[in-house]
Amino acid sequence: MTDVSTERVPPAVLPKPNDVCWCGSGTKYKKCHRGADAVEARKRGPEARSRGIRPGVISPMRPVPLHIPRPDYAATGRPSRSGPISDVQSPDVIARMRRACKAAAEVMNATAAHLRVGMTTDEIDAIAHEEYIRRGGYPSPLNYHGFPKSLCTSVNEVICHGIPDSRPLEDGDIINLDITIFLDGVHGDCSATYLIGNVDAESRRLVEVTKECLMLGIEAVKPGRPINDIGRAIEAHATKNHMGVVRAYCGHGIGERFHSSLQVPHHFDPEAKTIMLPGMTFTVEPMITLGHWHHRQWDDGWTAVTADGSRTAQFEHTLVVTDQGAEILTVA
Repeated sequence: MTDVSTERVPPAVLPKPNDVCWCGSGTKYKKCHRGADAVEARKRGPEARSRGIRPGVISPMRPVPLHIPRPDYAATGRPSRSGPISDVQSPDVIARMRRACKAAAEVMNATAAHLRVGMTTDEIDAIAHEEYIRRGGYPSPLNYHGFPKSLCTSVNEVICHGIPDSRPLEDGDIINLDITIFLDGVHGDCSATYLIGNVDAESRRLVEVTKECLMLGIEAVKPGRPINDIGRAIEAHATKNHMGVVRAYCGHGIGERFHSSLQVPHHFDPEAKTIMLPGMTFTVEPMITLGHWHHRQWDDGWTAVTADGSRTAQFEHTLVVTDQGAEILTVA
């Protein structure tokens, strides 16, 4: 997705009190953003400031048996963009998506059942990989634009696209599993955030509010209405709970392609005027933060983290627009 943020964000190392502020105002830091930065730091607490997620060792891509049908990018890493694609799916595509989305939800549930303190995110990847194959499906993330793993594992301040590696889960972590399967020629996409061990009350509340944001966004799906109704509902609930909504990543059209050009912002975007029509299939996947909505990206080109180090959670379903509202497809 495209980074649409334009505001400047605090650097990892803050200026000294008499240095020029990082925001570009030309004012000394102590007279400008020092107070606000201190408030954000207190919100995160000393433990969060001192720790933070660091990249681990990434193991080689896992092989997929030859009998498993593959998407067009499986070998090259480059998805085909030839020819226009409709956002409204045929009954045949929707029927196949029901099967794929059900399988995605099953992979999610089977993988999440193994989560525990001390297991590595690479071990989670191995479990999910086998669950895809057991259902005759291909892990959609695998080699998509070169992504090296079969699911995304995003821990604590990682917003999305976390690469499974050698880091073990710690007591008190929260982790998002993002699962997508290619089955019957279509993709089914879902994600959820889980609690690891003894999680603090603030993080638990973040997870609950994020889940509520997802369901409110889905309730806003109505044929004939602009797609920005979804973001309006999500942002209102997050704001009411004093939380941020990540703007750089959004929901997307899905079907025979993993991502279509259709975008579903999770904040209210007046320019998102696409009218929702029966038969449209897309994801709603709000990423909600305890701090600001700004993000940074690691040098790996994938891992997105909150710029202020605050924790973030995400939930996602694939939907089809109906005559009355929305049907959730990613249910086991």
